[in-house]
Amino acid sequence: MTARTTPPFRADHVGSFLRPRYLLEARDQAAKGQITPAQLRAVEDKAITEIVKFQEDVGLKSITDGEFRRTYFHIDFLQQLGGVKTDIPVTVRKPDGTEELAPPVIRVVDKVRHVRDIQRADFEYLKSQVSPGRTPKVTIPSPTMLHFRGGRAGISREHYPELEPDFYEDVARAYGDELRSLHEAGCRYVQLDDTNLAYLCDDKMREAARQRGDDPDELPHRYAKFINRVAAHKPAGMTLAIHLCRGNFKSTWAAQGSYEPVAQALLSEMDVDAYFLEYDDARSGDFKPLRFLPKNKIVVLGLVTTKLGELEKKDDLKRRIEDAARYAPLDQLCLSPQCGFSSTVHGNVIQVEAQRAKLALVIETAREVWGDA
Repeated sequence: MTARTTPPFRADHVGSFLRPRYLLEARDQAAKGQITPAQLRAVEDKAITEIVKFQEDVGLKSITDGEFRRTYFHIDFLQQLGGVKTDIPVTVRKPDGTEELAPPVIRVVDKVRHVRDIQRADFEYLKSQVSPGRTPKVTIPSPTMLHFRGGRAGISREHYPELEPDFYEDVARAYGDELRSLHEAGCRYVQLDDTNLAYLCDDKMREAARQRGDDPDELPHRYAKFINRVAAHKPAGMTLAIHLCRGNFKSTWAAQGSYEPVAQALLSEMDVDAYFLEYDDARSGDFKPLRFLPKNKIVVLGLVTTKLGELEKKDDLKRRIEDAARYAPLDQLCLSPQCGFSSTVHGNVIQVEAQRAKLALVIETAREVWGDA
């Protein structure tokens, strides 16, 4: 079994990390007007330099900025697209005492367009901190979020009387402009974070889509075509991956169910290079949907949870990788945590020490399974 010299790597990760306390304090000060945006950015720079070293020290080959400049993994990006308006998500306390993040309202109020470079400056700083031989990765929200959250009702009828083709083409063009901007800055690894295809695995959320007037059986195929329009703009030499997230807020989750309802559209029809799939517990079902994986694509198995501090057993991970290899070739599989450690600024209920231990376990397991140095 061979090591991978291009992303995704045998031992990879989704991207976000727990924010250090001093960064959270600086963000709070900035929100109150006690420090300037430039002063906040200087604090972010310091924290990013430290998290890059953390990733390199633990042995990761793909390096992110930990999403340290973001409050939410999706809102901070989407609200910078022309024609898009977003509301700040609210937290809801459930009967069991845990908190849940209510989905933010995302509205398309004008023609969608790329009005500025969104991630370029952030990437350029990240790149300046990453050692030779490592690959800096940028994570951005999936374009499907501009449709799924509100459906047809969330998209201006004045500007888009019909969604096909103008809405999908405009969004794809805006994303394409951002990918080209990142490529010009030297970025070769981009990950789309998508909750919507994972939500379409969940019976309750499928019914909610039906109530909005969408067909949950048709949506995965429509979203595959939507993302393919974005992928058509991908510059040569850039790896485009997609991560399916089932919800990740303060160690809670939102969706469950086998990948079977979306597997064919996701794996066979979508023109991305790799898939990060959550498989940390029974909520995700079995590995049978991997049978749709074509020969030229990679699945990164998210077998290590980021929601709980208890460390998985290496032998259990190896057995699960063997099980997955019954449906997809072992050489087309990699290993990662199931999600980021902090998809929002709030972070999961897990210690920094556990964060390091889980990443080290992923790297050690991958080395023993694939011989990846």
